[in-house]
Amino acid sequence: MKRYAPSRLPIKWKLTLWSSVLLFLVFIAYNTVQYYFVEKWMMRQEEQAAEQTMREILNFALEREISFAGADLDEMRSFLQKINQHNQRIRILDGQGVPVAVVSDGIEDSLAETITRAPREQWRSVHISKNLLLMERPITIFQFDGTVEIVKNIQEFEKLSGALFRFMAIGCLAAVIVSGLGGRLLARQLVKPLQAMNETMKNVKQKGLSERVEFYDNHDELATTMKMFNAMMDKLERSFQQQRQFVEDASHELRTPIAIVEGHLGMLRRWGKHDPAVLEESLQISVEELSRLKALVEELLVLTRAENLQMDEAAAVCEPEQVISQTVKKVNMLHPAFIIERDLQALSGVKLAISAEHLEQILLILLDNAVKYSRERKRIAVRAAIQGERARLEIIDAGIGIPAKDLPYVTDRLYRVDKARNRKSGATDGNGLGLSIAKRLVERYNGALTIESVEQEGTTVNVLLPIRSIAESV
Repeated sequence: MKRYAPSRLPIKWKLTLWSSVLLFLVFIAYNTVQYYFVEKWMMRQEEQAAEQTMREILNFALEREISFAGADLDEMRSFLQKINQHNQRIRILDGQGVPVAVVSDGIEDSLAETITRAPREQWRSVHISKNLLLMERPITIFQFDGTVEIVKNIQEFEKLSGALFRFMAIGCLAAVIVSGLGGRLLARQLVKPLQAMNETMKNVKQKGLSERVEFYDNHDELATTMKMFNAMMDKLERSFQQQRQFVEDASHELRTPIAIVEGHLGMLRRWGKHDPAVLEESLQISVEELSRLKALVEELLVLTRAENLQMDEAAAVCEPEQVISQTVKKVNMLHPAFIIERDLQALSGVKLAISAEHLEQILLILLDNAVKYSRERKRIAVRAAIQGERARLEIIDAGIGIPAKDLPYVTDRLYRVDKARNRKSGATDGNGLGLSIAKRLVERYNGALTIESVEQEGTTVNVLLPIRSIAESV
């Protein structure tokens, strides 16, 4: 027979078991404490009632100076009869323990024998066998030296106490059932979201990454976990799609130049090597395609390094105004026909949390794109501003712009806008990796890169980088 250890139980049964046990123990503890205090309170009430009766007897005897003989004894018996309660016996004993006055209501003689045989002690109040409460007090008036004795039958109290105990026992049994049902319901509600996540994971394995957990946002920890799971799946699906697109694009980018080189080499091997013109043309085309392959591989390596950049935050500090000015001068030397305006006054005395090398690399990529797609209106602006704890750089061109449908994807690896755009602007066909590299570098320094563009009006690239305080940079 197969045995299940508690650790092997499903989580819903663990929750059911432990919640049921906890609820049951809480109920037992509450009922036990309640029964103990109720019983003590009821017993104390009985004792206080007997003490009150005792005080009335002693006060009556002392006020009237009862002699416990003749008419005084008859008066005492009458008073005792008046104040005596149901299931109670009052006796006044002389010094030898002989009763001189006795009144009883519901106390049988057989019960009284237990009291008679009990050792004589003054000023005692005890709870003895057969549900009897005994109270004794001494009384001395003139030559009379005796004892007042009250015996009370608390059988009704014991019956009430027993009924209360039985009621609580039945309540405990009901608590077992209720706690079991409550624990099962609680476990079901707690495990339901986890079961939904488990089912979604199975569907992901069978149907793909498009599956999501359906849930109601109750603003609790489980809802937050499920929301994070869906967000993670969204990110994973997008990453998978980008990876697949990257593989397809990279394969296409690599296949085309390889096919061209292979075709020309095959032509040369068959007959072209004897024709100097064909030989020269094929070699020229092959060299160009190999250069393109080399540039593509180098950009892929740069992108990989940007994505896996391990930076030294202490050393990643630069004076941006100087770096930007030098970079703009380099671009102007390569493209003297362009007017590049600079407004960097906001960066005076500011230090950015980025290395000078990477800041220059980002600017070269963005300025190169601005030049490439601004053939007609040769004006570019580089502006800076401070936004809280970040510096904002704007690279603004008046080029042909980016179509709205392509704008969300231009920073994806190997993504390129329609080639007709390049032919229209006269730009050479790039590899679609520049903006990807720039964005990865900016994000590695906890910055952000955004692009705004309107077709035929121009493009604005915003780069937000954190400011490093002087104290931090020391």
